[in-house]
Amino acid sequence: MAEMKEDNLGMDLADSDECPIKQVDLTVPKTDDPKMPVLTFRVWVLGITTCAVLSFVNQFFWYRSEPLTISSICAQIAVVPVGHLMAKTVTKRSFFKGTRFEFSMNPAPFNIKEHVLITILANSGAGSVYATHILSAVKLYYKRSLGFVPALLVMITTQLLGFGWAGVFRKQLVEPGEMWWPSNLVQVSLFRALHEKDKRPKGGTTRTQFFLITLIGSFCYYIFPGYFFKMLTSLSWVCWIAPKSVFVQQLGSGLEGLGIGAVGFDWSTISSYLGSPLASPWFATANVAVGFILVMYVMTPLSYWSNLYHSKNFPIFSANLFQINGAQYNTSAVINSDFRLDKSAYNKSGPLYLSTFFAMTYGIGFATLSSTLVHVLLFHGSDIWKQSKSAFTNKKMDIHTRLMKAYEQVPLWWFLIILVVNIALILFACMHYQRSLQLPWWGVFLACAIAFTFTLPIGIISATTNQSPGLNIITEYIIGYAYPGRPVANMCFKVYGYISMTQALTFVQDFKLGHYMKIPPRAMFHAQVVGTIISVLIYTVTAWWLMETIPHLCDTSLLPSNSPWKCPMDHVFYDASVIWGLVGPQRIFGNLGVYPNVNWFFLGGAIAPVLVWLAAKVFPKHKWICLIHMPVLLGSTSMMPPASAVNYTSWIIAAFVFGFVLYRYRQRWWQRYNYVLSGGLDAGTAFVTILIFITLQSKDIGIDWWGNNLDGCPLASCPTAKGISADGCPVVQ
Repeated sequence: MAEMKEDNLGMDLADSDECPIKQVDLTVPKTDDPKMPVLTFRVWVLGITTCAVLSFVNQFFWYRSEPLTISSICAQIAVVPVGHLMAKTVTKRSFFKGTRFEFSMNPAPFNIKEHVLITILANSGAGSVYATHILSAVKLYYKRSLGFVPALLVMITTQLLGFGWAGVFRKQLVEPGEMWWPSNLVQVSLFRALHEKDKRPKGGTTRTQFFLITLIGSFCYYIFPGYFFKMLTSLSWVCWIAPKSVFVQQLGSGLEGLGIGAVGFDWSTISSYLGSPLASPWFATANVAVGFILVMYVMTPLSYWSNLYHSKNFPIFSANLFQINGAQYNTSAVINSDFRLDKSAYNKSGPLYLSTFFAMTYGIGFATLSSTLVHVLLFHGSDIWKQSKSAFTNKKMDIHTRLMKAYEQVPLWWFLIILVVNIALILFACMHYQRSLQLPWWGVFLACAIAFTFTLPIGIISATTNQSPGLNIITEYIIGYAYPGRPVANMCFKVYGYISMTQALTFVQDFKLGHYMKIPPRAMFHAQVVGTIISVLIYTVTAWWLMETIPHLCDTSLLPSNSPWKCPMDHVFYDASVIWGLVGPQRIFGNLGVYPNVNWFFLGGAIAPVLVWLAAKVFPKHKWICLIHMPVLLGSTSMMPPASAVNYTSWIIAAFVFGFVLYRYRQRWWQRYNYVLSGGLDAGTAFVTILIFITLQSKDIGIDWWGNNLDGCPLASCPTAKGISADGCPVVQ
């Protein structure tokens, strides 16, 4: 009996060293050195510098006709030689020696944990602050005044509010091994490639060598799709079959049509909206593919060619707003002096119409929301309950959670203080600047309640599938009904209800990266808070400066056709504020609107996971049924628009090759190189994009030939109804 007990104990210990997710087990190291210096002088200098630079550059490029986002991977690579140089040159002397404040600017060689924290700081400046769209919409599109102070308060509270939700749900979204956050494995592989000594296999390369080869190859190749031969971005060869046929070009266009046969040989096309396909688990990829095919090749064609809701009067794929005659909707004509909807002017102009696909994406968004709640309740409800009950007992831990117990944890009250202070600031801003922001006090609490409710279920989906259903549609829908005709209130409610949840998941994902790399949680917390505050200040000042100095910024009616300042992302955000805030969902999706039947998608989305769950119970031997993930399947096209068909077709092909073929049949190669390849492609593309912009595009130096005609499908955006005309399009008689 004693021998059996010892054997069982050994088995338990061995099991605890194995991660429940095979990809994690193959990628993340299972060792740690708790004595390694972390928050050093190098971290603060390099981290704050890269955060500031990326914040300025990304906000500067955000308004351009071809927005350029510089990811933190550029900083992640660039700081390595600088970090080693500082370790060799900065003084090693100790200051305040013998006191509790003793420190050294150079305590040890540059290490991997310092590198992770620098990257976390830099990541705060990567991308953009979503609330900047509010500034753009109010000042540039609606042409109304908005002071700098309320704008700054909205920006900073939007970004920091998510810390509260992140702190509350850390136990459920970080510690369990099943919550593995797939895209973090790309970062883990890259850090290991840049720091660990790797023995070169016979006839192969080390990870570092492979990364450098990939980086150089990606850098050299992207010159073609990025400058010389832009058609590689969307090679829509089907359009060439019938260059004068609107129908054929609607089928084949990868940018403005269904994208049948369209493919992009450009890493930015492949990874820009859905993330790296090399980080997507195969079951999630399959769900995305099925959802995309269902929406793009079944629902949209049936709706369009049956002329549902006069859909032939408009392009098959467009994010613009229309009148019944196919003309662009004039929003300025239906706004009164109080910055609200002029109902008589709206009745005179007629109802607002959407393209078939745009209307369809809103319906799918409704279905995704209801399916998310039902799916998590059915498939993860018991696990959430067990994890919540055992959150303080720590009975079952994988190797990484056990190693992290060596560090002092961040107390919950730190997060709660940030949460309470932010809510107080939001209430102050909304009440003191009521005329500018329009959002009432109860709207603040309602937005917070929505974010809190959905952070855990959407966090579970993100942590297990690398796909994140959004809350933008439901937040717009709720406030649009509750407080109609006020576009700024709608936008503010959306950023507090939707973006605070998105920020929470970003913080949680960074915590998981620190979990994998064994970064002390308190050091991670400090880096995240400092990086977020610095980036928001720089984003706000940069956006304000551009708005004040660039004439007619974002105004396509006054800008020349070749202007680089047309702001495509802000235009989509502005259109949404018109649909949900100014006009309101009741006049579009309600009894007074054109699309009331779209609301049935809520019911369909709620029923879909129930059918899958019942099928799994009835046929327990068919394990593949449980892999049907309805929130991911239904939410697969949530990034469309602005994403187009070619982004999806190219991503699905790449994800299938790496996530299924190579993972199944070349697993040793996949384990060694897959995530390193993804990081190299990201880095090479980012560096050459900056170089092309600085040296050529910023000086309007281009090459005018057919290979730079992007899609090559000029008729794809034409209406096909009889008597409806559009510039450059044939009129159907």
